[in-house]
Amino acid sequence: MEFRSITLVFSLCVMAAFTTSVRSSAQELTEFDAPGAATVTSPACAADLGCGTVVFANNDLGVIVGFYTDTNVVQHGFLRTPDGKVTSFEAPGAGQGHGLSQGTVAYSINDVGVITGQVQDSSYVNHGFVRYPDDSFTKFDAPGAGTGANQGTSAFDINLGGATAGIYVDASNVYHGFVRSPNGEVTSFDPPGSTYTQPCEETCINLEGAITGFYSDASGVTHGFLRAPNGNITVFDAAGGSPETVAASINLEGEITGYFVDPCGCVIHGFVRTPSGQITAFDVPGASGLGTAAFSINLFGAATGEFFDANDVMHGFSRSASGTFSTFSAPDGGTGSFQGTRPSTNNTEGAVAGWYVDGDNLDHGFLWRP
Repeated sequence: MEFRSITLVFSLCVMAAFTTSVRSSAQELTEFDAPGAATVTSPACAADLGCGTVVFANNDLGVIVGFYTDTNVVQHGFLRTPDGKVTSFEAPGAGQGHGLSQGTVAYSINDVGVITGQVQDSSYVNHGFVRYPDDSFTKFDAPGAGTGANQGTSAFDINLGGATAGIYVDASNVYHGFVRSPNGEVTSFDPPGSTYTQPCEETCINLEGAITGFYSDASGVTHGFLRAPNGNITVFDAAGGSPETVAASINLEGEITGYFVDPCGCVIHGFVRTPSGQITAFDVPGASGLGTAAFSINLFGAATGEFFDANDVMHGFSRSASGTFSTFSAPDGGTGSFQGTRPSTNNTEGAVAGWYVDGDNLDHGFLWRP
């Protein structure tokens, strides 16, 4: 899964459409931690999903969701209201085993406060869940989901109508996509030729039910896809010869953002794809090292994501629909490789939620307002 940043990176010999207007801002950035979150790192912390507080999504009302790890490295879901109050929660059946795997992860929240995510039980099997504002839950499994350790169902996205999308891992450890209707009907899908299908996380199903994500073919090349509400799938690549295109978010208008690896194999670039299929590639001015990756696009076409400096430190950006950039960094972000600021999603007001990694490789939440 695409948790911390880009762990698989390749590079460019081809590119277009760079913009030079950039504004730097950090004064509107608020840092926070969920109460009970670990305050020190642990050997159990995975390289791509550390200990502490991780923010995955914010909605248009300013509510933020994610998860935190406690001192036993168990995951717990949380929501943060606009006034800064943080409430933790556990999905039914959540395991409490030590080691950064069992527990509850909240991935997405819609504008009426319904949350979806993943719960891992004491046997390390994943299940999808929907949490309602009254703190009631519906837990579900996609048909065909495996029942072995690290198999099962993960719900990544929820739209305003209550439809969810995500992945399930079958008994052969193959990843498939699914969409679940508000009344509980689950439909699985794979693009033709897929050996690994993943609807992306947090903002990848829009109100109309269109889903975006990525898949890998038998040659190991990763492509973006768009699944229409009627089930038709369109496959696309952000640049010819790219070994990896990752579609990361779709808005109500059908605009998609994400990132791709250039054909030479080590630099990443952001892109925006229009509903008609036109792709504009971009890099944040000043990006260096590994490059630029976009993770979310809001109703007005503003995209957010991360870019790297020459030391591979992460920084946040917001790109307007017209191509103007604002950049920001959490004041307490670390300055080592893969430390720094990692945005997740942006809402209609342009507020960006995500997490930052400090100098001790501990994760903390943040909210940036333009």
